[in-house]
Amino acid sequence: MTEEYKQWEYRVQTIGSIFGTKDELIQVTLDEWGAEGWEAINVFTPEGSGKITMVAKRPLTDRVRRMRNMPSMK
Repeated sequence: MTEEYKQWEYRVQTIGSIFGTKDELIQVTLDEWGAEGWEAINVFTPEGSGKITMVAKRPLTDRVRRMRNMPSMK
């Protein structure tokens, strides 16, 4: 029996400022990510920054794989 492994794509974003991050901004960002299928797996404050860094994942789809393999339009 072959076990199938899920492949993931990840997203990392830092929000806020040196003055801190409002809970409302964190919630809005996480709500938007959730609507797009992202699941937050880590949220942390880089030391002394006042900002919040969020890490999320979602299953890698065939559509995303194809987009990643397309030539860059730079």
